[in-house]
Amino acid sequence: MNDKSKIIDNLLLELKRGTLVLSVLLNVDNPTYGYSLVQSLQEKGIEVEQNTLYPLLRRLEKQELLSSNWDTEGSRPRKYYIISSLGTEVLNELIIQWQKNQFVIDTMIQKGGQH
Repeated sequence: MNDKSKIIDNLLLELKRGTLVLSVLLNVDNPTYGYSLVQSLQEKGIEVEQNTLYPLLRRLEKQELLSSNWDTEGSRPRKYYIISSLGTEVLNELIIQWQKNQFVIDTMIQKGGQH
């Protein structure tokens, strides 16, 4: 892999990390367990590894953006996550900021920022 490819790969990884929280919060409006969230995100084009997602879910829960509960009635216990009221408030602010940033970037691209 040449230097340009390495640079692009690293920048795309940073961009992906920056959007993962928003992607997760947008997809936990109903109780969801980790593995099904991985599958749901992948179906929507967001590639995420379980070893990336689970620490993120724990961090979001610690920040009280998600709440969780265990379902022990099935064959395997599963921890289900759902967005909290604080999480919804934060998500709404993130969406506003995302839309503002998207507008600014789109405007710059249209004005010749793409070479």
